[in-house]
Amino acid sequence: MSDTIVWGVEASPYLLKLEACLRFSQTPFRRLPSAGSRRENLATYRRLQRAIRNRQVERYPAMDPQLDEYPSVPFFSPDGKQFQYDSSAIADWLDVNASRTPALTPAEPELRFVVRLLDEAFDEFGLYMVHHMRWKGSANSTPMGAVTGAEMSRLLPLGLHRVIARNIPRRQVRRCPYLFSVAPANYQAGVLPALTPPARQGFPPTHTLLEQCWRECLSAMESLLEQQSWLLGGRFTLADASVYGQLSMNLIDPQANALLHELAPRTHAWLCAIRNGSHVGSAGAISLQPALVPLLQFVMSTFAPLMQQNLAAWQHYSTRGETLFNEAAFDQGRALYDGALKQHPFRAVAKTFQVRVWQDLRQDWLALPAPIQQLLIDWLPSSDVFSAAPTATPITPVS
Repeated sequence: MSDTIVWGVEASPYLLKLEACLRFSQTPFRRLPSAGSRRENLATYRRLQRAIRNRQVERYPAMDPQLDEYPSVPFFSPDGKQFQYDSSAIADWLDVNASRTPALTPAEPELRFVVRLLDEAFDEFGLYMVHHMRWKGSANSTPMGAVTGAEMSRLLPLGLHRVIARNIPRRQVRRCPYLFSVAPANYQAGVLPALTPPARQGFPPTHTLLEQCWRECLSAMESLLEQQSWLLGGRFTLADASVYGQLSMNLIDPQANALLHELAPRTHAWLCAIRNGSHVGSAGAISLQPALVPLLQFVMSTFAPLMQQNLAAWQHYSTRGETLFNEAAFDQGRALYDGALKQHPFRAVAKTFQVRVWQDLRQDWLALPAPIQQLLIDWLPSSDVFSAAPTATPITPVS
């Protein structure tokens, strides 16, 4: 029995991403609580909660106490005792500590930057699309509440998993506006009011934007997979893991899954194949190929401008003494700003963890040798965003 543990539930795209990375690195693991006994689950849960309280859950190689959101699921424990979080950071840990080669993140600077960019783009903006397609696109059919309740049944007191099964969908639907999905006024989904994705006063609706982006993303993936097996050509990388983690979330959502299969059959088959472990033996050469261009264009037209606006909003509020950000601020109507994406207006809250993501990517870009930057400029539309001052992107703080 492996001592390596992943703690989380299938509802998390980051858990799906992490499991794909672990399988690629040929690291045996077990997922708790679904694969554990009640006794083991309770003992592990107590250790995890103690580590969280004592701020002993680590982010490899180091946590930024000002910007990182602490802690966040899934959790990874190589020995069943010490815990880590952040799927991308855990992938870095695997590259250093797992015996499998090649690495999830390639060493070549141009490939490394592109993998990092795609990974972060799907972690941040990809989440918005697939969360929306679950709780709006499959509002009356997703089984995620029941699946999560069943996973938690080996941890919770008898019968309490039914409460979880009922409450998880309600909670996730309420969180839709925080995760960028805002319904138009008087929106009806044909389900109970508690399961209807909400509008929010003062917030422009974003359903059309997110569905347009989801379809554009799938079109880019279809074009790529028609020409090659993996995002960078011959093998699986962290970029593939991140795309898989997000898009495969919708495989369990009947309506979203059916539409995904209809619009993007190659992508659907690719996701199912990774779920079944087809990526584990991939070991071909990787490089930047023209097939990747539409996906990079999508990332640079969505993720990049959103991160730039978020950074500008955070800087605005931070310099004026604001200390509350992320979901806690959103719930109190603080640190909000108005922006635009693909000519669609939106209102969002400044998120510190996205500030870190964007700052790290900008630093990575500035650290690239000039010839590598010049090479990537031909691949990345509007790449000047990596070196431009964040105030170059107009944002309107909301008081």
